[in-house]
Amino acid sequence: MVLLCHNIMTKVYFFFISEINKHIRLFYIVILIAVRMRHVSGIDIYTPGEVKVVNGTNVKLKCTFTSNHPVTPQSVTVSWNFRPINSASDESVFYYHEVAYPPVDGRFKDHAVWSGDIMRRDASITLHEVPPTFNGTFICQVRNRPDVHGSNGEIVLKVVNKVSLSEIGVLALAVGGACGVILILLGIFVAVRYYRRRHIENDIELHPQEREWKDPTVW
Repeated sequence: MVLLCHNIMTKVYFFFISEINKHIRLFYIVILIAVRMRHVSGIDIYTPGEVKVVNGTNVKLKCTFTSNHPVTPQSVTVSWNFRPINSASDESVFYYHEVAYPPVDGRFKDHAVWSGDIMRRDASITLHEVPPTFNGTFICQVRNRPDVHGSNGEIVLKVVNKVSLSEIGVLALAVGGACGVILILLGIFVAVRYYRRRHIENDIELHPQEREWKDPTVW
């Protein structure tokens, strides 16, 4: 009986040891997969969602990125494309690889210039004298070999005829105007009080002098 119990306990012990080893191996496999996925997760690109610009002025389209691989001028390529409103096709705007390749024809000729710095993870461009035809979506694509996977950054550009005040700006203007009116009224009130007080003090000083001058005539 004792021998039977010993055999059962031994089998149970080895069974638990085997299960623990399986779970440990599975844990290490999951960790390894996570590390590899992190290593090949691709480039992350950051752009503002929307930018407004006044017609005929310049605007910088900000595009920055991070990569899991070392960044060098030779490894990074930048492509900017443009998708007009109500259009499914893209137009080339700008290309950069070691040096800038501005457009030589099309709507962006003499408008698009390089404003980035690859070593600072900056792939921005600047558009000069923006016309209304630039309304649409600008797409920033960055690749850093061998890190060539990742989503693109997009900027919706809105060309307006004049700068419109935001609701916060209007509220700030209203509050500032109200404060200005209150300060003016307060200044007028203080000035009137001061003038009346000075007038009363002068009257008080004047009356005793008149009584001192009239008293000898009475006697």
